[in-house]
Amino acid sequence: MTLVQAFSLEQASRLTGISVNQLRNWDRTGFFRPSLASENRREAFSRIYSFVDLASLKVISTLRNETRVSLQHLREVGKKLSKLGENKWASITLYVLNKKVVFHNPETDSKEEIVSGQAILDIPLEVVRTNMQRAVDAERQRTSDEFGRLEKHRFVAHAQTVVAGTRIPVRAVVSFIKASYSDEQIIEEYPSLTVDDIAAIRKAGLAA
Repeated sequence: MTLVQAFSLEQASRLTGISVNQLRNWDRTGFFRPSLASENRREAFSRIYSFVDLASLKVISTLRNETRVSLQHLREVGKKLSKLGENKWASITLYVLNKKVVFHNPETDSKEEIVSGQAILDIPLEVVRTNMQRAVDAERQRTSDEFGRLEKHRFVAHAQTVVAGTRIPVRAVVSFIKASYSDEQIIEEYPSLTVDDIAAIRKAGLAA
């Protein structure tokens, strides 16, 4: 397998919001393993994650932390989706109903609870994906004097340095800069950022 983009364990943790210990546990138990890993996990950089891995982990994190789906249920979902391959978490649109994961089954042309296979009829569904409209709204709420400015507040993002007017940690942007992302590519990941914001991070020497 050829990895276009590769991220260390620590980078994966920063970019997905999942702790290093949790990622190690998921790797050890087989729930989620990085795309490229050495047999000896004690070696430096023994766990390397692809961009698809990060997208999948973000979906899992959303299911766990925002919709409160249990880890046990997610393990069962992972097994059911295994036929979709390594990209199973990011390749289809997932929904949540009563803390159970639902998807559209193309074979039956209906929405089904993944683990039980029970068909779901006319129900309100919560899409588990990045809400781009939220990011656009956040962009509109920022004032011009916040562009290109970094700040730190005690109660924002655990007192990390963030881009003014957002909750985006500077260190998350730094990870993309170090991975040789262009300004345009970084803005695709964080639509509420501006070129001035990224320039401020570079000027501060945080990407060195």
